[in-house]
Amino acid sequence: MTIQYERPVSHAAYWARRMALLSCVLFIAVVLSHRFGPLTTPHFLALAGFAAVMAGLAVLLAATGLARLWHVGARGGKAALVALLFALLPLGVTGAAAYAYFYKPALYDVTTDTVSPPPWLSQPSAAQDWLPRLGTVTPRDREVQLDAYPGLSGRRYEGALDRVYQGVRKVATAYGITITAEDGLDNILADLEDLVIDPKKVTQGAEALGEVPIPEARPLETPLIPSVGGAGDVLLQGEWRSPIFGFRFDVVIRLREEAETTLVDMRAASRYGPHDLGIGASLVEGYLKALDAELLGIAGD
Repeated sequence: MTIQYERPVSHAAYWARRMALLSCVLFIAVVLSHRFGPLTTPHFLALAGFAAVMAGLAVLLAATGLARLWHVGARGGKAALVALLFALLPLGVTGAAAYAYFYKPALYDVTTDTVSPPPWLSQPSAAQDWLPRLGTVTPRDREVQLDAYPGLSGRRYEGALDRVYQGVRKVATAYGITITAEDGLDNILADLEDLVIDPKKVTQGAEALGEVPIPEARPLETPLIPSVGGAGDVLLQGEWRSPIFGFRFDVVIRLREEAETTLVDMRAASRYGPHDLGIGASLVEGYLKALDAELLGIAGD
């Protein structure tokens, strides 16, 4: 007589595969909707958290299936392994975010000038929903930033204001920062007007050489508005989104002439929530490094 052994089936393993697949698809969908669609950050975090919870339950069921496979040889080992692979994406991203949340300082606004940060041309505002902020940025927050990011400082360039302004605009476009407002451009115009040659002062010898072209100031891209920053400051405000997940940040860049040099400071604030997970500091550092490379040769100490 032939004895045929019938293996039991681990239903937990197959349910784990279904739940892990669903959580992975949901997570990808909400990421794409947040990055390219209308989904706001609070709703994105809620849905991404739900997908992570589903993935966590799938991991528990997969572990049950693997345990059944080990003890009684139940079917479902492959399904359990597939479930673990599908759950890796939502759980991995959630784990990295949780690590940044607990080990990065709880800041949403960082700047290279903690004493006198660049002012906003238009105060950022957004419905926080279930992510309320404690209030305005306090001096204590600036102290926390100095302790956490001591290398976050402005740049000084031995170049004219208009030259540095061109580099700032070029790097902003390349870095994905969309400039939405500007202030103080009349200061650049004043510098350019200093280069204009007065025809009445042309010497007789120069007249013999023919007409001398007179440089004119470049037309401004935006109309002049009342100054918001200090005298001589140029302010540029814009928006930036993180490349993968599309977190929104408001950015303001300040240019200030000081003793034949131009000082560049920057400020970045996450639009939602009380914690930027360290993205703001990375944004500022990355932009200023790119600006250093663009203005290489005129950077001062």
